[in-house]
Amino acid sequence: MSKKILLATDGSEASQRAGEYAVSTVKLSGADIIVLNVIDTDYLNSLPQRDLREKLDEELREEGKKALKGFEKKIEDEKCAGKCKNINFITLIKQGKPADVISETAEEEGADQIIIGKSGKHGLEKLLLGSTAERVVRKAKVSVSVVP
Repeated sequence: MSKKILLATDGSEASQRAGEYAVSTVKLSGADIIVLNVIDTDYLNSLPQRDLREKLDEELREEGKKALKGFEKKIEDEKCAGKCKNINFITLIKQGKPADVISETAEEEGADQIIIGKSGKHGLEKLLLGSTAERVVRKAKVSVSVVP
């Protein structure tokens, strides 16, 4: 039984389902769920204007904060019905290449398992196994559950 789960979320429907799965996995036994949102700096670094990069970075951070708060509220209200008292939610926002940051954070935090949605917000990824999910499966040193 996992004692610490890293849940990667980007606010997409797949990550919401992954969150519900994470909660259902530990609801009875209790555990820490580290809810991680990663700002993909590869996209930002490719932009030529510094002021535009900074503005987008700020907006992505705000979007990440809203996604994390919305996730916690939705899970607590809809799935736990107030019964998630034995689950400790830890929220993090980090920057970098998502697959690298997810794998590194799982190791740093001592996570037993990573749970990630099959695909994220990007169009083509919705049709296939998301490229981030695939990279996490390849890189991670702990078990990874990919939720459709």
